Amino acid sequence: MLSLVFPGQGSQFVGMGKDLYDNFKIARETFAQASDKLNLDIKKLCFESEDVHLTVNAQPAILTVSTAAFRVLTSEREIRADFVAGHSLGEYSALVASGSLDFEDAIWAVRKRGEYTQAAVPLGVGGMAAVLGLPDDQVDEICNKVSNDDSYVSAANYNSIGQVVISGVKKAVDNAARLAKEAGAKRVVLLDVSAPFHSKLMKSAVDKMREVLDGINFLDFRIPMVTNFDAKTITDKDRIKTLLLDQLISPVLWHQSIHYLNSNLGVKSFMEVGPKNVLTGLIKRIVPDCQTLNFGEKADLEKVDQAIKNKLTK
Repeated sequence: MLSLVFPGQGSQFVGMGKDLYDNFKIARETFAQASDKLNLDIKKLCFESEDVHLTVNAQPAILTVSTAAFRVLTSEREIRADFVAGHSLGEYSALVASGSLDFEDAIWAVRKRGEYTQAAVPLGVGGMAAVLGLPDDQVDEICNKVSNDDSYVSAANYNSIGQVVISGVKKAVDNAARLAKEAGAKRVVLLDVSAPFHSKLMKSAVDKMREVLDGINFLDFRIPMVTNFDAKTITDKDRIKTLLLDQLISPVLWHQSIHYLNSNLGVKSFMEVGPKNVLTGLIKRIVPDCQTLNFGEKADLEKVDQAIKNKLTK
């Protein structure tokens, strides 16, 4: 069985999507569709501008490139995914691929998501850090130890075994990072981010995004999705809005989702669709016996062809 997975913020880079744009009409149409909806030159943003790294721009840019890649992949090859999943922002790409969210609705929503998450906390108040080499429960314990009513930190991303990203008030993040080092973490890396994503500090973004999502007509799933919020399958379109709101203030259960896809649903092949191959690397560490590949440019079709030949995408 095959699951397509879609990357989140952090996978953006200047020049992403250009190879697809140059080689495939359907990719050019996707970029044009996004630009028209946002009244923003997405092509110029992705291909030429360092501003693609700003949260408000990165989110629609990644969605556009991931959707273009998905459309190219499924138009050029007979790919039939059994499940989809996305990392944080990538859930919007996964929902588009699943058929439950129209691309133009998605591009508008993630533009607003970028604006609201950026504005939720004044610059410099929040922070995030990656903790490598400690068990999840030990990281959780450290976060609880340093948190109080005024200074809060919690897990934001359970990316793979021994890799947890924490998020919250900068002072609490710094204290948790110090304790993690003292507890024997292999590395603790303070992240250069604009906001403390996936923490309760994003509450104001939830309130504003509720209005945006209320205006969207979600559709029936053609492909079931495994969600970040609870690492379980969702097939009911009426739950989508709640899960997208919960996602903003809850940790991304990524390695739990991959284990669920593999152990509970029988997925043996994972294909990352979109810029870079960050998720591919994580999945290789989470389920090393599974087959992984990524698709983000024309040359990757050769790998897809080999996978089809070896029946890895079935």
